[in-house]
Amino acid sequence: MSTTFQLNGETCRFDGDPMTPLVDLLRRDRFMTGTKAVCREGFCGACTVHVEGVPVPACLRPVGLLEGLSVTTIEGASRYDAEARRLQAAFERVDVVQCGMCFPGMVMNLSQFLRENRSADRDAVKHAMVGNICRCTGYERIVDAVMECLAEAHSPGGTDV
Repeated sequence: MSTTFQLNGETCRFDGDPMTPLVDLLRRDRFMTGTKAVCREGFCGACTVHVEGVPVPACLRPVGLLEGLSVTTIEGASRYDAEARRLQAAFERVDVVQCGMCFPGMVMNLSQFLRENRSADRDAVKHAMVGNICRCTGYERIVDAVMECLAEAHSPGGTDV
């Protein structure tokens, strides 16, 4: 079966089993290794991508359900998504990353959160992280980085001004 969809702004055609998990297509066929295949059960968040702007676990999304839709991976977000780039920079400044397995999924999930929430407290950020597991850093520095982005948005020259 053939499935055609937009992948990071370019047409992607997949000829194969429509039940193939998107994460496998990305990593194996497209060599996009930023999307991590960790739990393959949809609870760790490492494989999070945006489908039509909504964060979803790529390990649970069959390619056959993507016909005509738009998919953005961490590679695409790093090139075309200012919010994702801003969050990545904050992660670096706050020294969030250790092993890096959760980093792409966290960026994909939390960049969408930032787009939808220009004013949020630490509890709201923690709630937004449900579904993303980090086994290295603990979560406080991740929350710090998101709070820094929220503060930047409200500062002179920030994205809300």
